Amino acid sequence: MSGSMEINTTEETYTDQEFDMTLIKILDVSYMVGLSGICLLGITGNGLVIWFVAFKMKKSVNSVWFLSLAFADFTFSLFLPLTITYYALDGHWPFGSFMCKLNRFVLYLNMCASVLQLTVISIDRCISIVFPVWCRNHRTVRLAVKVILVLWIASFLLNVSYFIHTDTYADKDTRVDCYVDWSIHNIQVIIRFIALFVIPFIVIIFCYTFIFLRIQRNPRITSTKPFKVIAAVIISFFICWFPHHVFSIMGSYGTYNRDLWLVLSIGNITSRILAFSNSCVNPLLYVFIGQDF
Repeated sequence: MSGSMEINTTEETYTDQEFDMTLIKILDVSYMVGLSGICLLGITGNGLVIWFVAFKMKKSVNSVWFLSLAFADFTFSLFLPLTITYYALDGHWPFGSFMCKLNRFVLYLNMCASVLQLTVISIDRCISIVFPVWCRNHRTVRLAVKVILVLWIASFLLNVSYFIHTDTYADKDTRVDCYVDWSIHNIQVIIRFIALFVIPFIVIIFCYTFIFLRIQRNPRITSTKPFKVIAAVIISFFICWFPHHVFSIMGSYGTYNRDLWLVLSIGNITSRILAFSNSCVNPLLYVFIGQDF
């Protein structure tokens, strides 16, 4: 009887291991497919925005916002093939230590810069409605360029630790892993959640709620397009970024067990794809739909 129970337990453990390995393969393939689509759309969409702003739009504050945002999303998408290759080789990093550092740093740098610029665009639109006279006199291209420089410097400072604390590690089977120091990563997860989601989301909601109320009281505006753009901006920001931060915190501070591992494995892949897809959504929302907003 006891022998039978031991065999069943062994078979159950073996089945669980098989299931886990199958799940990992499915998630890795899904992740690579998702990243490939994001890479293609991100490079194409943001490349069109860069061309459109550089050759079709007159130089203005809006063109500065759009160009910088598109550059951040374009650069982010341009580095995705390195991550795709890493997963395609089953967790082997063939590009060396420096590219390991640079890849992690560039991805986080441009994600950060993109979020901060979305926040600034919201503030700029709100100020344009609240203080139209001040904007006509002081809302200049030079001021916009200065703001963009500050945002990129802030993004650099927030993420430079990823370049410093990311490195490669060679296993006995010659597989090279590209990893980040988890003690640093855990701290960064909280900092990023506050600086790149909580504060920006509150600012975006406040700004677009104020804009919504102003537009609603304007009898000359009969189109529903502005309201749809406002709703799309807020909803897309929340959907793209909230799950990513939630699963990052769970992965960094949760207690490990198999059930949590299953949830985190599926949640991490899904939330990363949603977060990375923000680089594809931005050109559509902020340029092609909202340029005359």
